Amino acid sequence: MCDALTEILPETLVLCADLEAPTNHKRSRPAFTADHRGGSYVHCGVREHLMGAMTCGIAAHGGLRPVNVTYLAFADYERPAMRMAALMGLPGIFVFSHDSIGVGSNGPTHQPVETLASFRAMPNMHVFRPADATETAEAWKLALERRDGPSMLALSRQDATQVRTDRSENLSRRGAYLLRDTQGPRDITLIATGTEVGLALQAQAQLHKSGIAAAIISMPCWELFAEQDTDYQTATLGSAPRIAIEAASPFGWHQWLRPTDRFIGMESFGASAQAPVLYDHFGITPARVVSTAKELLDH
Repeated sequence: MCDALTEILPETLVLCADLEAPTNHKRSRPAFTADHRGGSYVHCGVREHLMGAMTCGIAAHGGLRPVNVTYLAFADYERPAMRMAALMGLPGIFVFSHDSIGVGSNGPTHQPVETLASFRAMPNMHVFRPADATETAEAWKLALERRDGPSMLALSRQDATQVRTDRSENLSRRGAYLLRDTQGPRDITLIATGTEVGLALQAQAQLHKSGIAAAIISMPCWELFAEQDTDYQTATLGSAPRIAIEAASPFGWHQWLRPTDRFIGMESFGASAQAPVLYDHFGITPARVVSTAKELLDH
């Protein structure tokens, strides 16, 4: 996406830690160096805090749109700068890859299970965790349009299921939306973010075979959904039992779940293994969603 913006928005300036290969954000952008001041890509090295501070300074100065790139597990190095961006209302864009336990075999040091919750707790920070390419493009548009504060995008390393092809409307603008409805009354509502939306779709198909009508809510941005009117929130979430699915900490999900609802995600740090193995090990699977839905309905 950064590469696609090079000609359309030449004012974008990408700052990246020593991760240009795994984050894939440099591509055709020439580097900004002492000898080439026309470059739009800044090699920041392993200096995430400095990179965050530079993002704030560039955003405060104006004229350029800074895009800050690293792994989500390293966001804590940037937290003071990101907090200042939120406090000062600076339109910095913080893009993070490797957003969950599905990051390969690096182990729990690189698996940011608690990071989403901590930044969702930060006032004036818009946290996007898009489900697929369509939601990612929508999140980018919303982040670029924003002028009164920063946005962060948490993007996956693992493959994402393409859950939407209709791009006639930016549905992410409302923070959450009904991705798949039921033909009749809902029996259960599945709420998911990121790549877990694809997992929810698999669970919905299995539930349908058991005669259980499940609606799917994609929730790429809590903060934008919280800004919607009560009628929209109520209509979207519905009154049926809810199951939230996110490969991260449950902290904060009480905002959208009632005491009788369920959460499927992480209650601990991760482990070292490939993404499919980890998702199965920690029970973040369609089968777990199906069995949890049946338990809820039986009670």
